[in-house]
Amino acid sequence: MGDKAKTPAGAAGRAPTADRPSAVRNVVLVGHSGSGKTTLVEALAQTAGAVNRAGRVEDGGTVSDYDEIEHRQQRSVQLSLVPVGWDGFKINLLDTPGYADFVGELRAGLRAADAALFVVSAAQEADAVAGSTRMIWEECAAVGMPRAIVVTHLDTARTDFTELTAVCAGLFGRDDPDAVLPLYLPVRGSEGADGHAPATGLVGLLSERIFDYSSGVRRENEPDEGQRALIAEARARLIEGIIAESEDETLMDRYLGGEEIDVKTLVDDLEKAVARGTFHPVLAAAPAADGGTQGLGTLELLELITGGFPSPLEHEAPTVTTPDGRSRPPLTCDPEGPLVAEVVKTAADPYVGRISLVRVFSGTLRPDETVHVSGHGLDGSRDGHELHAADERVGGLTSPFGRQQRPLAECIAGDLACVARLGHAETGDTVSAKDDPLLMEPWTMPEPLLPLAVQAHGKADEDRLSQGLARLVAEDPTLRLEQNQDTRQVVLWCLGEAHQEVALDRLRGRYGVQVDAVPYKVALRETFGGASSGRGRHVKQSGGHGQYAICEIDVEPLPPGSGIEFVDKVVGGAVPRQFVPSVEKGIRAQAARGLATGHPLVDIRVTLRDGKAHSVDSSDAAFQTAGALALREAAADVPVHLLEPVAQVEVLVPDEYVGPVMSDLSGRRGRVVGTDQAGPGRTVVRAEVPEIEIGRYAIDLRAISHGTGRFDRAYARHEPMPPHLAEKIREQAEKGS
Repeated sequence: MGDKAKTPAGAAGRAPTADRPSAVRNVVLVGHSGSGKTTLVEALAQTAGAVNRAGRVEDGGTVSDYDEIEHRQQRSVQLSLVPVGWDGFKINLLDTPGYADFVGELRAGLRAADAALFVVSAAQEADAVAGSTRMIWEECAAVGMPRAIVVTHLDTARTDFTELTAVCAGLFGRDDPDAVLPLYLPVRGSEGADGHAPATGLVGLLSERIFDYSSGVRRENEPDEGQRALIAEARARLIEGIIAESEDETLMDRYLGGEEIDVKTLVDDLEKAVARGTFHPVLAAAPAADGGTQGLGTLELLELITGGFPSPLEHEAPTVTTPDGRSRPPLTCDPEGPLVAEVVKTAADPYVGRISLVRVFSGTLRPDETVHVSGHGLDGSRDGHELHAADERVGGLTSPFGRQQRPLAECIAGDLACVARLGHAETGDTVSAKDDPLLMEPWTMPEPLLPLAVQAHGKADEDRLSQGLARLVAEDPTLRLEQNQDTRQVVLWCLGEAHQEVALDRLRGRYGVQVDAVPYKVALRETFGGASSGRGRHVKQSGGHGQYAICEIDVEPLPPGSGIEFVDKVVGGAVPRQFVPSVEKGIRAQAARGLATGHPLVDIRVTLRDGKAHSVDSSDAAFQTAGALALREAAADVPVHLLEPVAQVEVLVPDEYVGPVMSDLSGRRGRVVGTDQAGPGRTVVRAEVPEIEIGRYAIDLRAISHGTGRFDRAYARHEPMPPHLAEKIREQAEKGS
């Protein structure tokens, strides 16, 4: 089966390790929310001997390291790692959240893994599976991840393995349905009182053996004649599917000519096709029954992982450069090579501090050595992102298992480990040798498009808010922090409502910052609806030094995007030269405060044409005040239009949802400007939509498209708001004043 791992399965208190990359398997479990990924991880760990019964670590912890947030929400919200040893291999099982709001955790898991187990629940209706899994499958396909499909919840009354396999073939094998075929079929036991016959075993289509799990331990049996007849058709189709993916072009001719292809050849071709990502076998799994040690299908899954999934040696590493952008030769997965590792996740531990989960792509990472940590951020582009870099001393290396952190002596190329106290490390950063710093090409994260405006709950929280937000964003790169200068709001941009809830919970619980969510404000503008004139008179005399300033201005609207233009046309020194800038300063200050609704005034030309001054009482402050008064008087004689920002929106959806999406955008006062095909069965809808109408579009689009749509937005311009909506905002401004 290949090179062996050092630590036997089930070694109490010790982390499994591998001395060669070929003995490592990095597998990410992906699938829709509620599909049973975490339960499957626990079942695999139990079968591998890492736990003594489902969900229990040998020293009493739990396999799944869920924090209080996950307990409250009843869903996984973060990537977790469970390393196990089995049959001489170290298997790193990466459990990802299935909910769309946490796709950033999914992408981190894909970056760390070499293959994926796509988990589909038989408990859900076929339509629900189709709607919630297509996007996740495309995430895997986008990075060329080899995949196998695992059907869970076989103990439910709605289970129909054959139907679900056909659904998966239709969804995931659109170009070639025969690339998605079962390796095993479930064997049903006796019907219960509800008429449901639970799965008690599996029949291997290649081996033609029955694997009986009814006793909690797998036992092999010969199929009877009735069972052979039932599996004959499925076996023939599987063999043809495997041969079609074989690199031996003569194999199909030999098979069609009646030659019996030996099982070993078929298994070898199957493993190669899975590793290439051209064939996706379907398996079934369920936790062990009470008292059992092996769950249904778990041994078969472990055999596929170790024998059919690629090792890190077969995984092409990301491109590396020097920090200044010079190219370097491609990395090889060599423990003796230059050290290059990547931080795939960062987390905060209340006792240890920051913990970084790293994937080592080259070299060997050891405790207590000094390394170079650098990165540009995780938006998929280095443009506009300053390189941050620092030399840091590696703390302890550990292997996580539930709430335990078991020490490691080293982490070789191809393996994963947790590193303590890399204080400057962020998700996506490169860890390399101090004397040979390198930089890996980052992966992309989705753009958060759901705004959450927050403010400190009390005075004591104001001082901690900025630090708490900085730590939160460093831990979760799918959050974006904005200090909006126009609305004076602190805004966290999130991926969805559940993402918002988790962010607030972590601020309050993990970082001790009490915050309140407040309504999000869109940055509106004001402008003049026509030309006007105004006179500002600021004359006061109350004993002592007085104030005297008079200025006369003309105001005219300018094209959108012009800002504020100030023109001096004073003649004869009516306004002394030293006070002309004071008038401009006062006008610009009043424009920033707004006139009708408190929003900034833009796109006007202000011409100073006359004024008066006093030799003693005129001052900079007096002319600033006069300039502001003149602008306010000019606004009293013409309508002041309210401008709203308009966004360019591109919505990517399956073709069947194009109509509902276009109708919804029109209902948001949007203008659809075109559509484009974006590959088989998918369309991009381009539109211009007022930003005030799409504050919650990230949530609404998910509902319209059954979770299959995504969108991007970019600021286009400000344009006049409809009068009836502008009037409502004016009324609100008057009530608040």
